[in-house]
Amino acid sequence: MNKKKISILGSTGSIGRQALEVIEKLNDKFEIIALTGGSNTELLNEQIKKFKPKYAYASDIKAINGAEPLSLDEICSDRENDIILVAVSGKIGLKPTLTAINNNIDIALANKETLVMAGDIVMPLAKQKGVKIVPVDSEHCAIHQCIKDITLVDKLIITASGGPFLRKSVNDMKNATVEEALAHPRWHMGKKITVDSATLMNKGLEVMEAHYLFNMNYDNIEVVVHPQSIVHSAIEYVDGSIVAQLGLPSMHIPIQYAITYPQRFEGIKSRSFSFSEIARLDFEKPDLQKFKALPLAYAAGREGGSAPVCLNASNEEAVFAFLKGEIKLFDIAEIVEQMMSGHRVIKNLSINDVFEADKEIRIKTKELIAKYTER
Repeated sequence: MNKKKISILGSTGSIGRQALEVIEKLNDKFEIIALTGGSNTELLNEQIKKFKPKYAYASDIKAINGAEPLSLDEICSDRENDIILVAVSGKIGLKPTLTAINNNIDIALANKETLVMAGDIVMPLAKQKGVKIVPVDSEHCAIHQCIKDITLVDKLIITASGGPFLRKSVNDMKNATVEEALAHPRWHMGKKITVDSATLMNKGLEVMEAHYLFNMNYDNIEVVVHPQSIVHSAIEYVDGSIVAQLGLPSMHIPIQYAITYPQRFEGIKSRSFSFSEIARLDFEKPDLQKFKALPLAYAAGREGGSAPVCLNASNEEAVFAFLKGEIKLFDIAEIVEQMMSGHRVIKNLSINDVFEADKEIRIKTKELIAKYTER
């Protein structure tokens, strides 16, 4: 078969690095067109030397060695690409994704903000252009693998590990240190997404993603806490039959599925899963008094318009403030709730409206955070 031509946005991040490990294992099946990083140009240049992409991008464009510098927009406009893995974090992933879709390039999506901020824009455009968006998140990848006919699916069941505070009290969360919040029991991820997992905001964002990816009503998307992280998610068909995707926690598997879809290869895999060794799988409802971010995400999703933009932007600024030691972990959901309660929702947003709302919300959130730091 011809090599699939791929560009990776965010190759120096956790998902990007693991994607390159997958591609190295399947080196006869891929040709890397471009790699992009942020400020970690040292690692990016190491990747360029090893994988020899044609193009590259970094925040310091002059520091790139061994590849032709191009902007994200130029990389995502290059129709030589068969697929682009969007593995950058934050709102920076939205515009390149739209550019790639407009150029009829398929997307492997690992950037939550793209759909949370602008799902009403991104998904219709992808459908219009005939572009496939294959999710990289383990939960959405699991659902994608389970679905044969979406019209026969009655419910999506998204699992959550519960993070480091599942068995802790509210007081424990209120007094949590940054180190405790970053000590995820199952997954090794970037700092921002790890904090989101500690508050369960990450699961709320995934609910919104699932709504857009699978065109499912919020009332038919359920979050279930599953501490072992073996069942990555499940679907319930209209006849009551439930189909789940299981496996040991490993991001290599969903990354590989997304970039090789619809084919499957041996590639990188964790050791074979054994039901007898696992012995038990536990499931429970999330504690919404402790994890207040989750119902806030549902509320924002149901409201639509600029409400998800408000949720996402205020949460991101609050997480950054927590990581800098300016606020407490439990303050994050409180700040998001205050921002949402004071936000005037705008419907039928254009892409410029999305970015203007995001900018305004971040300014107001920082002003609110400053009041917390003065306490």
